Formats: sequence, C-alpha cells, structure tokens
Amino acid sequence: MHKDPHKDPAATAAALLPLVGGAANVTSVAHCMTRLRLGLADRTRVADAALRALTGVLGVVEDGDSYQVVLGPGVVGRVTEAFEALLAAGGGGAADAPVGAADAPAAGPVNGGGGTADALALRGAALRARQKRRNATPLKTALRRVANIFVPLIPALIGCGIVAGIAGLLTNLGWLPGITPALAALSSAFMALIAVFVGHNTAKEFGGTPVLGGAVAAVVVYPGVAKVTAFGAALAPGQGGVLGALAAALLGCQVEKWCRARLPGTLDVLLTPTLTVLVSGLVTLYVLMYAAGEVATAIGTAADWLLTTTGALAGLILGGLFLPLVMLGLHQALIPIHTTLIEQQGHTVLLPILAMAGAGQVGAAAAVYVRLRHDTTLRTTIRSALPAGLLGVGEPLIYGVSLPLGRPFLTACVGGAAGGAFVGLFSMLGTGVGATAIGPSGWALFPLLAGGGGWAATAGVYGGGLLTGYVVGFAATYFFGLNDGADRAVCDSGEHEPRPADRPGPRPASPR
Repeated sequence: MHKDPHKDPAATAAALLPLVGGAANVTSVAHCMTRLRLGLADRTRVADAALRALTGVLGVVEDGDSYQVVLGPGVVGRVTEAFEALLAAGGGGAADAPVGAADAPAAGPVNGGGGTADALALRGAALRARQKRRNATPLKTALRRVANIFVPLIPALIGCGIVAGIAGLLTNLGWLPGITPALAALSSAFMALIAVFVGHNTAKEFGGTPVLGGAVAAVVVYPGVAKVTAFGAALAPGQGGVLGALAAALLGCQVEKWCRARLPGTLDVLLTPTLTVLVSGLVTLYVLMYAAGEVATAIGTAADWLLTTTGALAGLILGGLFLPLVMLGLHQALIPIHTTLIEQQGHTVLLPILAMAGAGQVGAAAAVYVRLRHDTTLRTTIRSALPAGLLGVGEPLIYGVSLPLGRPFLTACVGGAAGGAFVGLFSMLGTGVGATAIGPSGWALFPLLAGGGGWAATAGVYGGGLLTGYVVGFAATYFFGLNDGADRAVCDSGEHEPRPADRPGPRPASPR
C-alpha cells in the first residue's frame, strides 16, 4: 500500500513518476499552492486511472499544455522537491510507462463493478478533455501565460501576508512594540520590490532574458524616479505597480528579440542588453508608468465603488459566476487585479467574495452525499475530497462529483452566489473583508483576512459567508439538484444499476 504523502513525499514522487510516463516524458516541473504542474512530451503515456487512484492524489486537471496533479497545500511543495530530485538522478530507476498507458486499468480493484463513481470519473475525464480543446484560444493562452508570471509569487505573498497580519494584531493589542516594526519591514519588503520579480518572470515566460526583464521593471520602484516628470507631473516610486512592471518587461522582451535578430555576435553581447534597458526603460518612465498608474488607480476605485455601492448584488454575481470562470480558465485574468489591489490597499476585497464559490461547492457535495446514501463509491469519493474542499481545493469535488452530475454544479453556483451576497452586503454596511494574499481560500483564508472593522469583525463576516454558502448550496442541491433516480441518470447509457448499501463497492477511480 502506498504511504501517506505527508509522511513520505519521496515515495509519492516515486509512485507518480512512472505513471506520468517516466523521466523521459517530463519536460517541465513546477508547483503552485495545491498542484504539481508538469509539462509532458507525450500525453498518451500517462496512466490516468492508476494515477487518480494513487493515495494522496486529490484530482487531475489539464490546462492547455500543463498536466496538473492536485496534491493539496503543504504536501505539494515536498512532493515537487522529491520529484525534481528523481528527475535530476535520471528518473530514480523508474521505467517509462508504455505508450497507451492512459487507457490501462489501474493496479488492483479500481474500476471493477461499474459503479456510479466510476461513471462520474469517466465523464469528468471527458469534460476535462473537451475543456482543454476549448481553452486553446489566443485569449485563454494569453491568460495562462499571465498566470504563469504571477503563480510563482503566491508563496511569498502568503508568507508576507500572514506576517503582516501578525504585525497588525500585535500593534492593535499593544504587545511587543519592539518587534512590530521588524515584522512590518519583513512583510512590506517583498511588496516594495514585487515589480522586479514580475519583470523577471515575464521575461522568462515570453522568451527574454529574465535578469533584463527584472532590470527594466526595477525602474518602476526606484526612488529616483521622483525626479522624472511625465505628462506634466513628477512620477512617484511604484507608480503603475505590477501592471507597469508587466508592460515594461514585455516591451523589454520585444526590444531584446529585435536586437538579437539583427546584431552580429560581436556586438550582440554589448548592445543588446544596453538597448533593451535604455529603450524599454525610457518608454517605461515616460509612458508606461503613467498609463499603468491610471489603470491601477481605476481598478482600485472601481472595486471600492462596486462593493460599497452595490455590494450585495456584486457579491451575488461574483460568487455565483466564479466556478464557471474557473471552468473556462478566465479566472486567471483576476490574478494581476488581486495583486494590484494588494499593492495599493494592502488587501484584495475580491478574493473573499470569490472564495464563496468553494463554499457552495462543499454544500452541494454534502447534499449529494446525503441523498445518494446507497452509493458507497460516490460517498467514499466525497468523503475523501471534502476536507480539501473545506480548505479551498475544489477540483476533486468539481471534476469528480458536481460537474459530471450536471445540476449539482449549478446549485453549487447558487450557494456561492448566496455567500458572495452575504459578504457584499456587509461591505455596503461598512465592514469590508479583504485578503492580504492570494492563493488560499475556504478555511485556509482566515489567517490572511484584513478589513477596516478589525480582524474579529472581518473573520465573523467571512465565516458567516462560508456558512451561508454551505447551507444554501446544500439546500439547493438537496431539493433541486437531484431527483430520486439521479444515481441512475449519472450514466448516459443507463447500464449501471445502483449498488446496494450492504455491498461494499470498489475503490473509487474518480479524483479524490
């Protein structure tokens, strides 16, 4: 039996490697808050069923060219480190999976019995495949590339956000006055220089030299820009923020590529970096910083106006639409907006509202669990995925339960809308809720909450929103998301009969 990934990440990595086709099939490795993100040379070499059935794997998501294994917060970093060590060692002796392994059955009694959970897993896989084809558009490709720039920054945003929260709590309580300035410095330093990291990642993503991207973007936060006048006014250090840094590095990539394509090798070494910094830097100072600053200011003003004026309605719409946005891949466009708000105001007011979508999903899954009491395999899938869902990792429930069932996905959106409306209503009443970092949601977001009413009031509003999402998602799904024959209707062919409660089912093949 495979070991617990929390206790033995090396064993998990060793088990994963052959299932994704071996070391020779892996072209890139990265991770975010919850997912191991792999680039694969040949997708058909992946043993999907066996991989999903692996202990510790919460689900699998395909997004463009990225094959993402959901492992959950905390454990994903340790498994990724062990996975990279195996690749560096030449695969750790793991043999490549044979071509066509994607269709091979999992080892052990994974797919036997043809239960409802098995059918849901198959439908979830088909939905992911269709979604991958739909995602191959220029807009969605651009959004994924923007996400690739900001996702690596999330761990630092989380760490600095929690330190900022601790510093704020100590200041409010009047405790440890000697250490709070140090904590404030630690939490603020990264945000003061985030433009440099954005520039570095932008150049890396778009084929430029990363250090040149960072150098061009660094001018955005350099204190000396206060002596530069653009459009009749002196610039302010940090004006334009991450949007200005993103634009500056993109321009730097274009200038660098233009120079390298035209300059001979003897001049390329000297002139290309010089012209990249000079041309891109001047355009950034005299055009991009001002323009990006106006856009960033408009984003902050619009977000504040939206929640203080139409908070309940805005929360209803944002909370209700976020799950479909995730399915379409359009939620990635919100990452730079969140980062801009954190940079401007110290927190993003949008994330706590969007997190309500996960609450609706948890409530919907709980209702399916209660209604389909006879389906052992599906209930096992839900029972395994619910803890991750409570911490904001919703993919196992989405792809393994609600989306294949159909109507529970819609009723989950209803729960998210109700939770969002609850949080938005309190924003109208003066108790706004924000998050000092992006990435976590659900219960994991509590340490990162911030707001004008103090942490206790902010946490109370956020917790009330989660509870509302759970209750409404559960009720909507229980009464309207299923019918008496829902378990039979899961399978399009109608061939699979529900398994009696006294007959234990096989281990579920759906994402956990």
